[in-house]
Amino acid sequence: MTTATPLALYGPDFAADPAAHYERLRAHGPLAPVELAPGVEALLVIDYQAALDLMRDTHTFSKDPRAWQATVPQDSPILPMLGYRPTALFSDGETHARYRAAITDSLGLIEPHVLQRQVAHAAQRLIREFAATGTADLVTQYARQLPLHVFNSWFGVPEEDSERLVNGIAGMVNSAGNAAAAYADLVAVVTRLVADRRARPRRDLVSWFIAHPAGLENDEVIRQITLTMSAGHEPSTNLIGNALLHMLTDPRYAGSLYGGAMTAHEAINEVLWQDPPMANFSAHYPRYDTDFHGRRLRAGQLLLVSYAAANLQSRPEVGHDLPRSGENAHLAWAAGPHGCPARQPALLIAITAIERLTSHLTDLELTCPPADLIWRPGPFHRALTALPVRFTPLTGL
Repeated sequence: MTTATPLALYGPDFAADPAAHYERLRAHGPLAPVELAPGVEALLVIDYQAALDLMRDTHTFSKDPRAWQATVPQDSPILPMLGYRPTALFSDGETHARYRAAITDSLGLIEPHVLQRQVAHAAQRLIREFAATGTADLVTQYARQLPLHVFNSWFGVPEEDSERLVNGIAGMVNSAGNAAAAYADLVAVVTRLVADRRARPRRDLVSWFIAHPAGLENDEVIRQITLTMSAGHEPSTNLIGNALLHMLTDPRYAGSLYGGAMTAHEAINEVLWQDPPMANFSAHYPRYDTDFHGRRLRAGQLLLVSYAAANLQSRPEVGHDLPRSGENAHLAWAAGPHGCPARQPALLIAITAIERLTSHLTDLELTCPPADLIWRPGPFHRALTALPVRFTPLTGL
């Protein structure tokens, strides 16, 4: 196979129509050459079966990026997302199990009915702020704010740090020039939070991480909490926004805003297949030189899974009902031992957020053609910059 020019995943052209780019990449086979940032190349796994094989094969592939990282400029904007830290995301074996247990056990202490009540309360508060105006940007005024309210409750984040938290996460995921500063700001917020809970424990996730039987060191606590926040807020925001766009533009959902048969759950499930909020991630590195789905791989070479491209290859036809037995076969939650540990809370947040919004504002419609909407550039996420809508003004909420 001749050497191909890697496709840049970080520009506005890719963000505007990633599906078309994924289809062109299929000419390279299951693994395609891409560029994640200037000078930082990877192989993108775009085949469904190859993606599953990669994420499940812990013998051949590692999650530890340090060998690869040594080959990347240390000021690369990609490192805040892919550079090594002592977390469940970048570890294997017993170390991974220890970190993951702290995350899953702590999240498991959140009662679903309590979470649903928190989401409903936050939704009501946010809707009340713009309901009387008849217009809103559902990304900046709702989808981005609602998970933040929930996370503030989970972690006890002070109100004055909320905006720094959101900006830090978004800047890191964008993987642009300010990514390192954004990540440092996010870690600073979490570091102060952990120090406060060590002095004054509460019934919140930070105190639960500190007290977990895994006995995490202080930096390990900070890093797991930073991971949990960033892996929860950005995808939740994008899932809510992408699902709302889907409901506003797909004729099959027109009746849903007026009490129709198609539900928020179905819209979210279709988005997880067609437009997952994290489109490309799950970095893996061969432990040794090996052959994989027709490619010779070098030890330490970066492979990234395209959940979006793999899903597009195997999803049901658009407009066809998805059998319940297959609705979770998409890769939006990843797979294998590093599959998302918070999928149930994430679904509950997104479903409740959309149900509350559409139950109050039943005649939502876009204020611009869908083609005019702008998607945030970046190699990892699928995220709208704004979702402008109008509706009949509502008072008395």
